[in-house]
Amino acid sequence: MKLAILDDYQRLALASADWERLRSRGVEISVFHEAFASLDEAAAKLAPFDIVCLMRERTAFPRALIERLPKLKLVTLTGARAASLDSQALAERRIPVCHTRGGRGGASTAELAWGLIVAAARDMEKGMRAMRAGRWHEGVGAGTVLEGKRLGIVGLGGIGARVASVGKAFGMDVAAWSQNLTREKAAANGVEYLDKGELLANSDVVTIHLVLSERTRGLLGRSELATMKPTAILVNTSRGSIVDEAALVAALKAGRPGHAALDVYEREPLPADHSLRALENVTLTPHLGYVSAENYRLFYGSTVDNVAAWLDGKPANVLNPEALA
Repeated sequence: MKLAILDDYQRLALASADWERLRSRGVEISVFHEAFASLDEAAAKLAPFDIVCLMRERTAFPRALIERLPKLKLVTLTGARAASLDSQALAERRIPVCHTRGGRGGASTAELAWGLIVAAARDMEKGMRAMRAGRWHEGVGAGTVLEGKRLGIVGLGGIGARVASVGKAFGMDVAAWSQNLTREKAAANGVEYLDKGELLANSDVVTIHLVLSERTRGLLGRSELATMKPTAILVNTSRGSIVDEAALVAALKAGRPGHAALDVYEREPLPADHSLRALENVTLTPHLGYVSAENYRLFYGSTVDNVAAWLDGKPANVLNPEALA
């Protein structure tokens, strides 16, 4: 039985769980540390494997790939969902998808969002580069005090509500909007409800906390970005495709918004020659929202549990139960 662990970029998967539980049962484990360059490469390298362990949505798993993996019998997924995984195509082949709990992704993503907000507001990235280059204040902006500024939250779910509570602790004026948000729900969280246009036009910090769907894909495009203040900061720790990336690059070059702090991108890993990497008015992190030692232990530990249960003939936490019919 051959098992593949995909996209272990940080080389932490094997140290985060007791994989010997599976090796002792004859499972041969291989780890892929780099992202596949194409669907063809993924199909060629994964063809020998019976079990594939996915880390969130790092590698897309569409029908076109599934149909080229003749030996595949089980897919495990860290987290509770992945929009890029075709669980129906797997179910048609009687291949179960066993998922894990979401972990503390809400807390870690909210904390990272605030790290990005503070870093952008105080020009910390340039300050750090200056210090490592032996300089002091040269080239570093004056920074912005957050107290008294307006924080605009796009999506007041679990993560958005966490971000709102911290914003109030900072002394910010907190407002929110989403397609499903009501004035009553906003008020219950101690947040003002604004329509999308007013939120974007009048917020000093706009932070996105939505699930990617057909309704939210491209939600912020050229016209929306153009309404933002030239001093505003746009933060995205949700999914890159919620913001039109090409429009964002153009908007940042034009100075509206004045700064973007991003953890997520339309294509991940972000290509080395991507335009965002060349801009001075961006703060970039490599999709660290859910990445923490605690989450990795939960994700990979639960993955081992799921594979062991499947080997015992008792698949657990199945995302596509029709596969077991």
